[in-house]
Amino acid sequence: MKFDSVIVGGGLAGLVCGIRLARAGRRCAIVSSGQSALHFSSGSFDLLNALPDGTAVTNPVEAVAETIRQVPEHPYARIGAERFATLADEAAALLSETGVATEGAATRNHYRVTPMGELKPTWLTLKGYVYSADAATLSWRNVALFNAEGFLDFYTKFLADGFQRMGVACEVHTFNLPAIETIRKNPSEMRSANIARVFDREENLQALAEILRRETGTCEAVLLPAVLGIDRYDAVERLSEALGRPVAVVATLPPSVPGIQTQIRLRRCFQQAGGTYMLGDTAVRCEMQGDRIAALYTNNHGDIAFEAKDYILATGSYFSQGLVASMEGVCEPLFGLDVACAADRGAWYDRDLFAAQPFETFGVRTDDALHGLREGRPVENLRVIGAGLAGFNPVKEGCGAGVSMLTALEAARRILEK
Repeated sequence: MKFDSVIVGGGLAGLVCGIRLARAGRRCAIVSSGQSALHFSSGSFDLLNALPDGTAVTNPVEAVAETIRQVPEHPYARIGAERFATLADEAAALLSETGVATEGAATRNHYRVTPMGELKPTWLTLKGYVYSADAATLSWRNVALFNAEGFLDFYTKFLADGFQRMGVACEVHTFNLPAIETIRKNPSEMRSANIARVFDREENLQALAEILRRETGTCEAVLLPAVLGIDRYDAVERLSEALGRPVAVVATLPPSVPGIQTQIRLRRCFQQAGGTYMLGDTAVRCEMQGDRIAALYTNNHGDIAFEAKDYILATGSYFSQGLVASMEGVCEPLFGLDVACAADRGAWYDRDLFAAQPFETFGVRTDDALHGLREGRPVENLRVIGAGLAGFNPVKEGCGAGVSMLTALEAARRILEK
């Protein structure tokens, strides 16, 4: 099978890169083994929340130059401080064009509410989700917090206590519907995605609106877990209109409904642009000709080769086995690319669980054009994007989504301008 571009990995980085290439007329395929880290999303996208030395960041655009100074191998260094703001704006615009409506700006972080009731900085938050411009409080003085009876992945006590620390009075309620009663008969089925499918049905959303009308009292806003539909995106707006007051949702523990919805929309956009999305297939080996990839083989297609002008590696980090750790070290298993990794295993981790863990910065080495390096030499037709790159800590720096989307757009630009 011949394509202009083959992307290995169907998460945020792979989809953003694929959409940009497909829209430019490239015949593009994505090989995706299954769920990506999007299924664990908080409903927000981080760009840069802290410098590598731990200093808090309020304006990512202003702080990126210092990030690059502190860590010259950082993925943002491959982009360059001068293009950082442009690519951040392009990423936000691409999400909007695909129907993933967000709020936020690269010049000022705002604060999302975590499932534990804390405020954490972020770049973009899906519309309809609770967030604040302030690091210490919300814009409401009293709220009503609702949860579905028996839903254990939404901790109302933690949230209520967190709101109280912010000076926000919070009344906790539960609700029930016959459709929820049905899935609650099996406790393993009371998960966010299953509850969300209940509210894809119009009659169930209307029934919820009736319950909220009866029980919300005089609160300023009504808050719910993010379980208001998989295939619908208007539930928050509809409930706000029905109640005559703001309704917003808070992210739950995984699986993540906002992440699933985001992946669905990005995938649909990629396919509508002409892309081929191969779900449930795994790239297993490649053929090299000198410093170029000649062919790629997958588990489902056996001896049928994928041949392309360009290949993009977007398989992520340890979570999705884009990186594999063993007693001998950390490797990139598909192309055998060079990995930045401490030789001494004792230097892989810090005994303080909450400290920055060195292994999180391990990843694939690239040149400045994002070509993957193999035995020190660039693979001429392979770019590496996203979480598998070396030189950054997505947890401590709060930059995982930003690195994924911005390197994806930069790699696509370089391929299209080549």
